[in-house]
Amino acid sequence: MSQLTNFTRGILKENPVFVLLLGLCPTLGVTTSAINGIGMGLATTFVLIMSNLVVSIIKNVIPSKVRIPSFIVVIASFVTIVQMTMQAYIPALYKSLGLFIPLIVVNCVILGRAEAFASKNGLVSSILDGLGMGIGFTFALGLLGAIREVLGSGAIFGFKFIEGDAMLVFVLAPGAFIVLGYLIAISNKVLKK
Repeated sequence: MSQLTNFTRGILKENPVFVLLLGLCPTLGVTTSAINGIGMGLATTFVLIMSNLVVSIIKNVIPSKVRIPSFIVVIASFVTIVQMTMQAYIPALYKSLGLFIPLIVVNCVILGRAEAFASKNGLVSSILDGLGMGIGFTFALGLLGAIREVLGSGAIFGFKFIEGDAMLVFVLAPGAFIVLGYLIAISNKVLKK
């Protein structure tokens, strides 16, 4: 499999949200706005790339009995870096994302890629896989957040362009399920062609 395939696979063909249906807790929880979706996606992308990098380097050193706990420690280290950096430099986004930042540690996308890909492949392939999956995850969260923000508040990136009442349901949890369902259906239709 070519390295370019490792990169592009996570963006469309195996998109973590629209195709694999992984990482749905933060997907549904934080995508009340485009900024939140993109912020969570970028944080997850950083953790994906760095954990894939480290796992691909240490894969031959880790005994098989402690492989998963070792991966979780690696992932948790990078989540801590992301959390502290966001808290110091982007406090508004940090406050908005709240508990979902530390929950990146148990995101199925990250642990799944560490176990299924980075532990079996080389350094460059693992980095490209993490980057591709991260871009796909960020794209999905950003798109979902943008649609929910437009429909729910008549704004995008905080700029209000529709006056009057918006459809509040799209900012609430049911709106997340509705928009995600439509996006998954569109993704399935497009990818089947």
